[in-house]
Amino acid sequence: MSLNPSRICAVLGPTNTGKTHYAIERMLAHRTGIIGLPLRLLAREVYDRIVALRGPSVVALVTGEERIVPARAQFWVCTVEAMPQGMGADFVAIDEIQLCADPERGHVFTDRLLNMRGHHETLFMGASTMRGPISQLVRGVEFMHRDRFSELNYAGSKKISRMPARSAIVGFSVDNVYAIAELLRRQKGGAAVVMGALSPRTRNAQVEMYQNGDVDYLVATDAIGMGLNLDITHVAFSGLSKFDGRKMRRLMPNELSQIAGRAGRYRTSGTFGVTGEAPPLEPEVVEAIENHRFTPLKKLQWRNSKLSFGTVDALIKSLEQSSSDSVLIKARPAEDQRTLQAVYNDAEVMARASDPASVQLLWDTCRIPDFRGISFTDHTNIVERIFNFLHEFGQVSEDWFANQIAHIDKIGGGIDSLSKRLAFIRTWTYVAQRKGWVANENYWREETRAVEDRLSDALHSALTQRFVDRRTSVLMRRLKQKESLVAEVDNNGGVTVEGEFIGHLNGFRFQLDKSASPEEAKTLRAASVAALQPEFNLRSDRMYNAPDTEFDFTEQGGLMWGEHAVGKLVAGADALSPMVEVFVDDEAGVDVAKKVERRMSHFIERKIAAAFESLIALRDDEAIVGLARGLAFRLVESLGVIPRSVVAKEVKDLDQDGRGLLRKHGVRFGQYTIFQQLMLKPAPTRLRLVLWSLQEGLDEFPEAPPAGLVTIPEVKGAPKGYYPRAGYRLAGTRAIRIDMLERLADLTRAQDVKSGFEANGDMLSITGMTLEQFADLMQGLGFAAEKGEREKLKQEAGEEKPAKEGAEAEEDTTEIFYTFKWVPKQRAARPDNQQSQKPRKPKGNAKSTGPKKHSAKPPRKDKPVDPDNPFAALMALKGK
Repeated sequence: MSLNPSRICAVLGPTNTGKTHYAIERMLAHRTGIIGLPLRLLAREVYDRIVALRGPSVVALVTGEERIVPARAQFWVCTVEAMPQGMGADFVAIDEIQLCADPERGHVFTDRLLNMRGHHETLFMGASTMRGPISQLVRGVEFMHRDRFSELNYAGSKKISRMPARSAIVGFSVDNVYAIAELLRRQKGGAAVVMGALSPRTRNAQVEMYQNGDVDYLVATDAIGMGLNLDITHVAFSGLSKFDGRKMRRLMPNELSQIAGRAGRYRTSGTFGVTGEAPPLEPEVVEAIENHRFTPLKKLQWRNSKLSFGTVDALIKSLEQSSSDSVLIKARPAEDQRTLQAVYNDAEVMARASDPASVQLLWDTCRIPDFRGISFTDHTNIVERIFNFLHEFGQVSEDWFANQIAHIDKIGGGIDSLSKRLAFIRTWTYVAQRKGWVANENYWREETRAVEDRLSDALHSALTQRFVDRRTSVLMRRLKQKESLVAEVDNNGGVTVEGEFIGHLNGFRFQLDKSASPEEAKTLRAASVAALQPEFNLRSDRMYNAPDTEFDFTEQGGLMWGEHAVGKLVAGADALSPMVEVFVDDEAGVDVAKKVERRMSHFIERKIAAAFESLIALRDDEAIVGLARGLAFRLVESLGVIPRSVVAKEVKDLDQDGRGLLRKHGVRFGQYTIFQQLMLKPAPTRLRLVLWSLQEGLDEFPEAPPAGLVTIPEVKGAPKGYYPRAGYRLAGTRAIRIDMLERLADLTRAQDVKSGFEANGDMLSITGMTLEQFADLMQGLGFAAEKGEREKLKQEAGEEKPAKEGAEAEEDTTEIFYTFKWVPKQRAARPDNQQSQKPRKPKGNAKSTGPKKHSAKPPRKDKPVDPDNPFAALMALKGK
């Protein structure tokens, strides 16, 4: 035991008591100092803190794989294993001293407890469970108890989906950590990953991502229990057992407390609990953790540090020596001792290790950590190879060493591949850090560090890509900080917020990215609300000031602004007064919605006023009174087109003055339809169908026929009233345009409809139909069509006959013709052109093939008018 008269103090207490901070303050109060820390990660963190206070020129960092030693180093930050021996510093501190009881590394901490002292001050920081062993082993020690700055309370079991923000979820295997991180990415936007096997660079990058709020969750191994200071409010255990290198075992309450204690920072209280398949903690365990009361340690791991290097056998024997102190129990063989025992069986190695210097060299080589963890045999082979190089040449072969590094200096591949390469480079970094083991030490130290940095950056990128939804995390951070989010909308409507794509803006409706999961949809929607408000306002202003040429309506009543659907028409008080329903997200605000509604209302009002100018003039003409007023109202109600049969009585009762008033507004009293000629143009027709469909409450609006067609095929399933509003009348299997139908009526009026007549060229020309189609049309109008055959008229001289081939080359001397007769008050027969119908034989002695003459003279005026004649009313009017 040490008889050093310097101050020796054990600063004991739970986590979050400021013990490490206190040790740093005490060390900087001395001229020189050494502090030993349990993890390479924590050593780097403390190093960075001291460098920030004193500058890099006086601070050294020494770990197994990293060595930064300036010429004027005063303060040394090290892992416990790498603490320099015999330096004689004024101050010495050992953190997490309770690790003296750890089965794997405990003997190293126990050695530092017994043998490392500062000239003026020595501190041991750790759990209160160490008070008994320290008091028994260290003379003259004083104890300082520090209470936790904040409370630590048990929060029970929580599902990961309900895990509060700023939580750390602890797993005890790489696979478990990755599975939890993947689940958090899907449900919470992502998580940072912290494991002891990560390089400091990767770990710092992951921690920074968590600390600055890019992600609100951390998934870690129990490595976070060793003094890492993170902004954690809740710690959740995904399991309560771990593999300790030999077997699965349940964590002790003090081990759980060490990890749970990371929750809460300084004066902020923290909580701990379980998640996933971990069972709830027993009440006695919860009570122990909350009150920081654990079973005191009674035994510490120990290994003889006074080793004999005379022979390999002597070295092994000295390692296996036991302590005479009852507090110290012999540690089980550590990795370095197991490696020594393994290479002991190699004949070449044993032949070389024949003197104390060689045995010392062999031991130093066996202490290379098995960072790779692939197989123990592979590790011992590497150790043997390095020892043979060092013993024979004094240095490791530079070509061989360079080849080993080049083999792993690759940043491609996934997380597992990169993690393995990082583990491999740690071996060669350790070798490069050993003094005299390689030529060009400085070069290889920098080179191995550079490779590690490249692999670290690649691993950080891979971890982030796999376990963090960058888009969601960035937006969550900005929303939480209540910063003004900047949205950009490209020409295709794609919306990016802070550079992250979140969806499309169609007019004034935002559509989330279809690839977004349900969990991240809430965040994206919140980001869109915050970021798109200025865009909604700017867009509504631009729309309000846009000319009418930028707007249109669809045949289903939709309202378009360019390519954007911004609303739809709905039925109003009457057909000419539809209302507007706008497509504007609630998040855009009431003002934006009202502005869009006003603009589209102005557009559709002007559209109706232009398309139905003559109809509106008819409606508003106060000079039209009496029966003419009633008929005008019916015509306006029908949007400028109404079948004559619907208003037959009104038309019959209307006097000539009334007719004249209506004709001044372009009203035409047709044989079949009363209409305004201007209302048959394509633009009014298209709009009329939309307005009529609104008033009828149709689910699907029929489309307007293509412009310029005289006849159209029958529209299957057309709603009742469709044809007049489309400007057509259905007759047979086709519908004919209303104005052309009236021209046809004018032509047929000059024919003898009672005795029968044939279609002439003008009739066929008006309709643009074949003779068979025309026959079907006429039957649809109430005529009977009688089919016949006759000899063709002889071709006049000078006319060329059309060329024909084959059977058609024979001259066709017959032709088909139809005779049309008015059939009163009954449905006309179908055209006589179906297979089931045969041509009727002519009456009398006339041959069916002979020409048939019909009188083209109209009935005499003094002849009694047939009351069933469809032209009787019109003829009577003309006679007036």
